Amino acid sequence: MDAKAYAEQASEIFVLSDSFIRIKDLIDDETSTIDDIADVIILDPALSATVLKLANSSFFNYPGKIDTISKAVLVLGITEVYNLVIAHFTAKAFESIDADAEYLTQFWEKSVDCALIIKQLALQLNVPRGERLFILGLLHNLGELVVKQLSPEKIADIYEGLEIYPWLREQETLGFTFGECTSHLLQCWQLPISIVEPIKKQDELSDNYTINDVNLLYLAKRMMAKNTYFPKLLYQEIVSEELYEAMGLDKQAFDDALKVCDLERFDVLAILNPGAAMIY
Repeated sequence: MDAKAYAEQASEIFVLSDSFIRIKDLIDDETSTIDDIADVIILDPALSATVLKLANSSFFNYPGKIDTISKAVLVLGITEVYNLVIAHFTAKAFESIDADAEYLTQFWEKSVDCALIIKQLALQLNVPRGERLFILGLLHNLGELVVKQLSPEKIADIYEGLEIYPWLREQETLGFTFGECTSHLLQCWQLPISIVEPIKKQDELSDNYTINDVNLLYLAKRMMAKNTYFPKLLYQEIVSEELYEAMGLDKQAFDDALKVCDLERFDVLAILNPGAAMIY
């Protein structure tokens, strides 16, 4: 199967809930109000708890207390709350996956790390509402879970004795990358193009060294891979020095992003995937 076939088959197994569809429809409807959106979120206690916990976490660093969903939407904005909704329902969708706890813990840790790194790089570069990019990092590798469900032996082949970058081994083993599979799954779920497109292009080195979502995800993914698999590598060995310098980043910026990642990882894992956080 190719990446699209994997994604289409997985979309019948891993389904976003009816609550997500209702919230998405409200957000797409320009006549909807903050209260309309809040009213639907409130109907799902687990979703409400996730949104409020994340809104009050160090991730957003909001100076006051956000104690209602309406206030969360008002303070953080509809786009940001929508991203939190996506994060919650994505984690829920994959609860039924046939995988052991240790594997899932490692998977979500890598995903959260990438999410925290891209957010931190965006904030360092003063990207407007840099927190919104968190969802790109969190979802960027969902294709791995798709392959884990449908062809678990291929996951073992990819990670066994890993000596080259995972995305290269994915291409060798599958004929596509997890990122490609992810983008097809997100299209099946009808997520916004602003999320799908950067994830689709996450392994493409752009000739345009500007500060944009694609280049930030490209860098964040590689910083996560260095931190996870190849800690002894220099930054310039895993990413183009020309790229990150053109964007206004340096080795200190990467060091700082990884430090923030280490500080915030547990809190975010505990909210999105409590089972994984219990391993710590």
